[in-house]
Amino acid sequence: MQFDLIAIIKSVGLMGVFAIVFAESGLFFGFFLPGDSLLFTAGFLTSQGFLSLPWLLLGTFLAAVLGDNVGFTFGRKVGPKIFSRPDSRLFKKEHLQKAHAFYEKHGPATIVLARFMPFIRTFAPIVAGAADMHYRTFFTYNLIGGALWGTGVPLLGYFLGRLIPTELMDKYLLAIVGVIVILSLLPGIIHYIKEKGFQKDQEIISKGI
Repeated sequence: MQFDLIAIIKSVGLMGVFAIVFAESGLFFGFFLPGDSLLFTAGFLTSQGFLSLPWLLLGTFLAAVLGDNVGFTFGRKVGPKIFSRPDSRLFKKEHLQKAHAFYEKHGPATIVLARFMPFIRTFAPIVAGAADMHYRTFFTYNLIGGALWGTGVPLLGYFLGRLIPTELMDKYLLAIVGVIVILSLLPGIIHYIKEKGFQKDQEIISKGI
């Protein structure tokens, strides 16, 4: 997949990267897009001279923030209707429900934390809008999350790319992107395991009563 990403990034350029980040950040059908691995690979390619680092960082930050704003506005306008929306090829209610549970647990900080969690990243601003979060609060956390994720992940790829010789790039990029994908999924997996453990404990307690 990482080599496909390289080809995609070289083909669509910076504007294509920005469009993907925007879609994954706030459009409910963008949950399947490869945000973390895309940004890391874009940063890696930047270290090899394929893209402009300042424009990459500025553009991904703005795309992430604007995408979340679109998701927030959509959630605020549509509200409870989105929770009764039937599953379709591009929409899974389960993802929205997980984002809602994550929001209920972490509150406004979800907007920052969700940046580093696939699926939840897409639906968190929609849930925040549906939950009628104060816009100033949302916007503040949105800026923080957009800065940490939209610039942090590409910079990680950039600096690692500077450390790895060009002739060894193909050898190490596969493993590095694989680690990035695993790390991005890990918080969601841990959260899921904890939730399952909590539900099991509640069942044991209720049976004991």
